Amino acid sequence: MADAPLPLRQRARRPTPAELDAIPWLKLLNGDQRDLAVSTLEVGDAQPGERLCRIGRPATLWFGVVEGLLKMNNDDSTGQAITFTGIPPGGWFGEGTLLKREVYRYNIQALRPSVVAGLPIDSFHALLDGSIAFNRFVLNQLNERLGQFIAARETDRIHDPDMRVARNLAALFHPTLYPGVGSWLRITQEELGYLVGLSRQRVNQALHRLSDVGLIRIEYGGLRVLDLQGLRCFPASP
Repeated sequence: MADAPLPLRQRARRPTPAELDAIPWLKLLNGDQRDLAVSTLEVGDAQPGERLCRIGRPATLWFGVVEGLLKMNNDDSTGQAITFTGIPPGGWFGEGTLLKREVYRYNIQALRPSVVAGLPIDSFHALLDGSIAFNRFVLNQLNERLGQFIAARETDRIHDPDMRVARNLAALFHPTLYPGVGSWLRITQEELGYLVGLSRQRVNQALHRLSDVGLIRIEYGGLRVLDLQGLRCFPASP
């Protein structure tokens, strides 16, 4: 029988220069602050199904996606299982939990092989104490994520599958929360189905409808957004 893989934290390694370049907030830091971040950042290669955060565990790292796709859900809680959001490249999450030094109230799980970065909580708070630019980045993150979750609550009440797919896609292309995505996202219809709560076949139908009206283009290995505001407003005109 093969040995079980080591926990992700024990497989952590130093980030490569290319991986450091993919961290959006790092370029806001100067001098000693940047040195602190670079010296304490770690990255790990998460496998499909592997969890980075688990409900009830103390928050020790601020996480970001360098490559891949994660999902945030509550499937270990006593309530109804909910997928809150997907987290594509460029997304950093968990700052609210670290600010309050609380335990996680959600799970984070890899949907595909993913490269994930982690900044220790002590470094996170040291940057908050010493960098106005970092404070502004975190504040903006919190503000944008609040708007995203309010929109997600509204989306949960939508029964039209095409609208659900459109709104969830628009969230994945959020330019502030996920600057690493741009206009093209590597994602399968099955992965999108996990995030939206629909079958792959129904997601396929919705994507073709969105493509027919010129909001997206279905490409090999992923999707290209042609009209982000149109996705957010679908089916109404932007």
